Amino acid sequence: MTDLIASFSSGKGTAAHVLKVIEGMEWTNIFLIVPEEFEGQFTPPPNSEIITVDTTKTITDMAAHIHHALNGKTKDFEVGLNLVSGSGREHMAILDAVLKLGMGIRLVALTKEGVKTL
Repeated sequence: MTDLIASFSSGKGTAAHVLKVIEGMEWTNIFLIVPEEFEGQFTPPPNSEIITVDTTKTITDMAAHIHHALNGKTKDFEVGLNLVSGSGREHMAILDAVLKLGMGIRLVALTKEGVKTL
């Protein structure tokens, strides 16, 4: 098992996609990166942590916030990463934070055959 980091934001049907990725594999920990305006609008799955970001801030500021929130919480050298949901700005901030933490990434997504590593 490994940890999952996923953007959980805007986009038609993307919330359902992320939830199926969460359900489709066993994850040690789940970190959902959520815009402030989404906070409280859904019940987070078990063993998950919500990291809220202010999407009106710069990419650099969002990345620093995500980096700080994730620092020391993942034990593996690699994490599963799902960026189906959200904007390019959010994706850039997440990628920057994860890579600055020195972690490798495995992109994971829901496919017709189930949750797969791309």
